[in-house]
Amino acid sequence: MSRSRSTIRLALLLAVLSSSVKATTLFGAPPCPDPYGVHAYAHPEDCNSFFLCTNGTLTLEHCENGLLFDGHGAVHNHCNYYWAVNCGHRKHDLTPLSSPGCEFQFGLYPDSDTCSTTYIKCVHGQPLQEHCDAGLAYDPKTHTCVWPDQLLPYCNPEAIVGFKCPHKVPARSAAAKFWPFPRFPVPGDCGRLITCVEGHPRLLTCGDGKLFDSVSLSCLEPEELPHCANSL
Repeated sequence: MSRSRSTIRLALLLAVLSSSVKATTLFGAPPCPDPYGVHAYAHPEDCNSFFLCTNGTLTLEHCENGLLFDGHGAVHNHCNYYWAVNCGHRKHDLTPLSSPGCEFQFGLYPDSDTCSTTYIKCVHGQPLQEHCDAGLAYDPKTHTCVWPDQLLPYCNPEAIVGFKCPHKVPARSAAAKFWPFPRFPVPGDCGRLITCVEGHPRLLTCGDGKLFDSVSLSCLEPEELPHCANSL
């Protein structure tokens, strides 16, 4: 009886080992590099799929509709938007699974047929309205928010920024020091400034924790502008 149980256990162990070897061979994936951590690998033939090692356990995963795997994506479950992925020789299926407001279950889309500072982000087939940073407009070609003057004549930078650049500035003014990219303050806002690029306004921030001085038109440390203490 003992020998019979030992034989059964050995047979089960061999079956498990054989299954593991067959799975790895079938997947065409390298073994997990270590028993801990999470590692994702491209499938050699299918851009819609990838291999995932989770604490030493190898699984075959599939990207959601509208997403593909490139090893750099972080949109959802290690996958990226299909238009941002170069599949190379790997096959891929881009059949859309549409729902109201979403062509694919995951994707970025214009919010309207006109220049807009908002766009639609689809997550699991649900359309969510997202806002560009202040002063930017959505570019449907690059799927990003850009300066509105980069979308001429589709966009009107003056309408987006709310400022019209002058054709010239007084020779001895602070703005003249920065010509041909003159600067202007945003009334009541120490955190941002307007600069003109080829006659079109762009809304900027100083960055590095600095604030904009409306007198010198320079970016200064906050302690130099006590009246702007609440702008950070």
